[in-house]
Formats: sequence, C-alpha cells, structure tokens
Amino acid sequence: MSESTPRITAPYLEQFSHQTVRILGKVRQLRGEQATIDAGGQISVFLNRDSHLQLNHAVEIIGKVQNDLSVRVMASTDFGPEGGIDFNAVDAVVDVTHRYPEMFYHKEQ
Repeated sequence: MSESTPRITAPYLEQFSHQTVRILGKVRQLRGEQATIDAGGQISVFLNRDSHLQLNHAVEIIGKVQNDLSVRVMASTDFGPEGGIDFNAVDAVVDVTHRYPEMFYHKEQ
C-alpha cells in the first residue's frame, strides 16, 4: 500500500510535521520557487520544477510538512480560477477526514 496523504488545512500543519499531506487552497503569492496559499490560513510552499501555479487559482498540493510548517511540494495540480471550487465543501471533507481518521489515514501515536 502506498503512503497515505491526509487532506489538511493550515490549522492541521503542526499535527502532520514530517508527513506527506494533501492541501487544496488558493494561490495568494508567487515569489520564484516559493508561494503562499490560503487553505484555512496562510501556508508557505516550496515549489518543485513541475509546479506551475497562477495567482487566484485553486491548487491541490501534495507535499511534505517541514519543521517550520512550510510544505515542500512533491506534486501540484491547478484547478483553475478559485471561484470554480466550493471551499466550504473542501473544509467539510477535511473535517470529516480528521473526525474519522481510521477511514482515511493511519494516525501516528
């Protein structure tokens, strides 16, 4: 079985330090190889060469949470203009993911 990638938002970053996660957010700032996304709070992400983000677009990031709670991107998918995503639904999915972790990922002790 491959490594699980729990869906998280910014408030969950600390709980998943050094783990691979999945985040759906809005691109707010681009600075070379670094970006800031809004996913229930600001998250600093370090891009890889395959990352092609655009401002005000929705993006899904799969990456590893670092010590400083930034995320090193392993893969990213642009979902187009952020208005096309229901972020209330995204928050509900994240909430259910952590309310019933046994259904979605192995929770480390």
